[in-house]
Amino acid sequence: MTQSIGDTAGKVWEFLHEKGETKLSQLKKGVKADSNLVLQAIGWLAREDKLLIRKTGRYITYALKE
Repeated sequence: MTQSIGDTAGKVWEFLHEKGETKLSQLKKGVKADSNLVLQAIGWLAREDKLLIRKTGRYITYALKE
């Protein structure tokens, strides 16, 4: 299971690298993985301090830290 989360974290990183700041719904569609894996991957990247997570209006957006 850890391998799947790590693989999905790589896909999330690549998506954010290409698209930039993104809402969760766009991220789930773009990564094309199980939504639970996407959420776990976000947690993985956040724990590694690689994500910038912002609340903009009523949405939370995700971007890579530079």
